Amino acid sequence: MSDEISRDEKQSLAVRLFGRALHVYFGLTRSMTLGVRAACFDREGRIFLVRHSYIAGWHMPGGGVERHETVEQALAKELREEGNLVILGRPQLFHVYFNNRTSKRDHVVFYRVEVTQAAPRKPDREIIESGFFAIDALPPGTTKATYRRLKELEGAEAPSNHW
Repeated sequence: MSDEISRDEKQSLAVRLFGRALHVYFGLTRSMTLGVRAACFDREGRIFLVRHSYIAGWHMPGGGVERHETVEQALAKELREEGNLVILGRPQLFHVYFNNRTSKRDHVVFYRVEVTQAAPRKPDREIIESGFFAIDALPPGTTKATYRRLKELEGAEAPSNHW
């Protein structure tokens, strides 16, 4: 067995360290973090998922709520940035979760929305892949949290209070 660390292992370690540093920064500069995330469905009933460069797995799109920004403004901004998505109609608030896996002060406001995509999104440094998927054909690597949220949305499970 070689003592060398593979390129993938180095990248994975760098990604984890960057994520941790970001949360330490937020912890020092903010008393509480608030994020938005959405289950984004197109008119065919497919869900939109993203794969980030800095965290493993396929996730529903979302991000942080900034100062002077409403939750719905943040939602529209994040969906536009992460998928070139445009919200059709009014977002449906589903639940607010405590995300204690990230920190002891992180909360996620979760919506269900119907969307259209203005144009296919090209990969970049943040989002390396994205797309619409049939609920019964999610890509390998879809996160457990994504599966839990989908079960909650369909009514198969009661919403948890933790992300």
